[in-house]
Amino acid sequence: MTSSNVSEALGYEQARDELIDVVRRLETGGTTLEESLALWERGEELAKVCRQWLEGARKRLNAALAEERSDGEEESDGEGRPGSGGE
Repeated sequence: MTSSNVSEALGYEQARDELIDVVRRLETGGTTLEESLALWERGEELAKVCRQWLEGARKRLNAALAEERSDGEEESDGEGRPGSGGE
């Protein structure tokens, strides 16, 4: 399994926590150039995973909101007002 596949298997919170750790290690310093590059590459992978999770969550929210709006339109009388509803 490649590191990219491993990254994709991470949940949002796992990826975010590891990314925080990577950033902390880079900011602290004390690593070799090679270690710093490896950390930076890992950080990029983790940031991508986080973005994908957030984009997926945004799409789900937008779909739910669109469904809610369409349900609300079906209950209106066609002019944006609530229908008689059998009253």
